[in-house]
Amino acid sequence: MTIPSAPPLALYVHFPWCVRKCPYCDFNSHAPCEGGNDFPFAAWNDAVAADLEAALPQIEGRSVHSVFIGGGTPSLLPSIALEKLLDTLRARLTFEPGIEITLEANPGAVEVSRFRDYCAAGVTRLSIGVQSFNDGLLARIGRIHNGSESRRAQEVALAHFERVNVDLMYGLPGQTPEQALSDLEIAVSSGIQHLSCYHLTMEPNTPFAAAKPEDLPDEDAVADMEEMIGARLTDAGFRHYEVSAFARAGSECRHNLNYWRFGDYLGLGPGAHGKLTTAGGIVREMRHKHPARYLEGAVRRDFVQERRVVSAEELPFEFMMNALRLSDGVPAMLFTERTGLSLEVVAEPLERARRADLLDSDPDCLRPTVRGLRFLNELLQLFLPDR
Repeated sequence: MTIPSAPPLALYVHFPWCVRKCPYCDFNSHAPCEGGNDFPFAAWNDAVAADLEAALPQIEGRSVHSVFIGGGTPSLLPSIALEKLLDTLRARLTFEPGIEITLEANPGAVEVSRFRDYCAAGVTRLSIGVQSFNDGLLARIGRIHNGSESRRAQEVALAHFERVNVDLMYGLPGQTPEQALSDLEIAVSSGIQHLSCYHLTMEPNTPFAAAKPEDLPDEDAVADMEEMIGARLTDAGFRHYEVSAFARAGSECRHNLNYWRFGDYLGLGPGAHGKLTTAGGIVREMRHKHPARYLEGAVRRDFVQERRVVSAEELPFEFMMNALRLSDGVPAMLFTERTGLSLEVVAEPLERARRADLLDSDPDCLRPTVRGLRFLNELLQLFLPDR
């Protein structure tokens, strides 16, 4: 298995702290101990810098085309701390011209007051975790902001950033289709160019999974919301370019597109995942997940908790799990370019997917049909390695 050339490289940086953890969230996020409000910004910055320094030999000679700072709530970072982080990255990495630098943000008043400074520091795209503009629904899912703060966050973000994303959730406890549509209308009318729309799910090991809300909309109601969201956004000039993402032309998230096209990414920060193409094959890494353990790594120069080479048997599923999230799919030749495998190794599942009307019949493109996107898990299962 020989991969012709390394794919584009992105960088993900994880900030793991939140003011309070939401009951539906299974991300690697942590509230301060004892209800405090102190975050180790300086120690985190120093650890990320040391982590990057240790990882540089793996990406020697390669430039970075996008940076995504996620969490947690990275908009808790004081402006000076974010500026220090970006200065560290610029000093050690080669940024491609026009690089996209995304920061995840919450609509709290403190964070919004920093948006202008984040832009001045070099952030080019803001992704705001609004979830809803309805005070009652926000309270039901444990969010600490309200609807007016959500609207204010949109307004301020659009005043400073050309590229803004808003996250919305649907299928919330007690939510009606009319309320979901109202949330959508508020976002669309603001001039937002990109929307990520997620169905609330009960993830294992979360408070919601342990005590499921009694008034969740049923499957039919959620399906109605999904159909309504897609139709309304299409009417408003958005393309449903990825399973959970809608964008106006030219406003797609470049960083996420790199994931879906099976590009490379270096992950820094507690619990961050990475995928790198090396001479020995495709390597997946995960940093130490617990923040305290990760920060201790700055002393020992020990940041990686798990590292493994992806086997040839696993690669087809891993590639398809990403590429088939895109409504346009990817060129068929990208499979070989990214995995080093011949398309012949997946000839049988490709044929089965086409016969089931899950995959487009065009042999030069790996593109899910409308049915394939709707039943994506069924499509992906065809590419699972034999057990």
